[in-house]
Amino acid sequence: MKNILINKTLPILVFVFAFFGCTTLEEDILDESLTGTGEAEIVSGSIAPVYGLLRHGVWLHTVNFGLQEVSSDEGILPYRGGTDWYDGGKFIAVHQHLMTPSNGLVTDTWTNITLTLSRAVIAAEQLNLEAQAGNVGAQAGYYEMVAMKAYLNMLALDNWGLVFKKELTGDRSEILRGQVAIDYLESELLSVVDVINNDKGPGRLTRDGVKALLARLYLNAAVYRNPYGTPDFRIEDMDKVIQYTSDIISGPYVLSPEYFDLFSDDNHFNPELIFALDQRGVLQTDHQRWAYWSVSGDQIPRPEFPNTRGTDAVAATTDFYQTWVDAYGNIDPADADARFFMENTAIPDELRDLTGVTPMNDSDHYYCVDAEEFEMDRGLLRGIIWGPRKDEGGNILRCPDGRVRIYPVINRRTSGANLTYVDHSLNVDFSGPGSLHNTGYRFSKYQFSRTAPNCCSYSSVDLVLIRLGEIYLMRAEAKLRKGDNAGALADVNMLRTSRNARPDQTPAALNSIDLDILYRETGFELYWEGFRRNYQIRFGKYEDSWTGKTDADVNKRLFPIPQRAMDGASNEEGFLVQNQGY
Repeated sequence: MKNILINKTLPILVFVFAFFGCTTLEEDILDESLTGTGEAEIVSGSIAPVYGLLRHGVWLHTVNFGLQEVSSDEGILPYRGGTDWYDGGKFIAVHQHLMTPSNGLVTDTWTNITLTLSRAVIAAEQLNLEAQAGNVGAQAGYYEMVAMKAYLNMLALDNWGLVFKKELTGDRSEILRGQVAIDYLESELLSVVDVINNDKGPGRLTRDGVKALLARLYLNAAVYRNPYGTPDFRIEDMDKVIQYTSDIISGPYVLSPEYFDLFSDDNHFNPELIFALDQRGVLQTDHQRWAYWSVSGDQIPRPEFPNTRGTDAVAATTDFYQTWVDAYGNIDPADADARFFMENTAIPDELRDLTGVTPMNDSDHYYCVDAEEFEMDRGLLRGIIWGPRKDEGGNILRCPDGRVRIYPVINRRTSGANLTYVDHSLNVDFSGPGSLHNTGYRFSKYQFSRTAPNCCSYSSVDLVLIRLGEIYLMRAEAKLRKGDNAGALADVNMLRTSRNARPDQTPAALNSIDLDILYRETGFELYWEGFRRNYQIRFGKYEDSWTGKTDADVNKRLFPIPQRAMDGASNEEGFLVQNQGY
């Protein structure tokens, strides 16, 4: 099996290259094949760059993933300690809904989506020609790239309210909005749903992946028709959502009893996954960034690789955490819901009490564990965390038998000369005290991969894009919007009670449901997967106030079209019109 290395440098005017008919993209593509020779290599060589860019471009932490997380009430990224993660203020502006057409986070997302879309157009055209020449495998690859174009265009529709209709690389794109855009995406997905392969596994778009995209399209059509108005949910759309989600639910997929297995090493084979970005080493674009981005920069997640670390970026807002508290009242959500927390760092009882213990006197306050067996806790991390420690020479401290010492982690980034422990506090905001490196509860949903030798690369944990849990939630929502409360409640309870690998933490079945409860449930099930902004808009929550954000302008439901794209299209009058409010 051949590896693929894709240059991460993107062309400055990618929009012009991709959508004004120019077919030459300034990319350095080295060995684009996934596997095989001859006709098979032609197919894999066409589609590999698309999947590579989707992984290391579109869904990078500081591209579309970050855009979705920090624009919502789920995540916040302050200027850490006045030293880290300011980045021109792009994360703060997006969180406050005060972004402009020059915002770097918005611009990078636009660039990567349009570049990947252009590669999908190229691949579809090449594969269609091969299919016409008799290459059967190319026909299957063509269907896959048609679906991929629709998927990427759905991301563009969700972010900017537009899609690009382009069949041939030499054509000039047609920009569609509203119902016309919905109709186009529907026709593209329907054209392949009955013919696309369904046996490629979750690392490729399959028939069930297309059905899931159709369900998403019909569910969000109420917003896409008029992104600034009150969503218009139509019975016929909800019926189609129920149809396609039911088809998937009746298929081979199974809800994972251990919730965090969905986001761990070897999750590629988890029977709940429908579509994920394959990170088993086929492409040299694997990354660890969904795992390391929120974790403390003082933590060493993999002591066998001493250079692994977190980066103290996004934290959970107090508002998002409060939704868990409101749901479970006097019961700690870590005890009530297996999706909130899983304890892996098994601290001995005699070490848990840190009364009088400080970094200045704790040299003997540790326990020992094999380096390969140390695991961070998962879910939402609160309070003092534990992990390996290094000596002054940068070596991992070890026990006499060679195992690794596990201590309370020292906060070296913020505490200065008076060292303290990393103690993740609830309160996090854009003030000086609220933006210190330790502030905010942290997302540790994705396992820090055992194959990652550093903070960022070589993860073997697939990045999950579509899974059965979302399918149940979509069907529940469609049923609820049709007035079928009993059916919606049954779907949500099926999802909750299936997370039963740790019986004491299995979420109890709900007694009733309404739209507010369902919205809350989507946050519990889908956090840190890039869904929250989409759900906030559809459920009418996006104009609410939350930590660091008070803007209530409905125009901010869509992001601004980047200024450099507007400038690049300026010689084509009327081709690209800025979204209202910018």
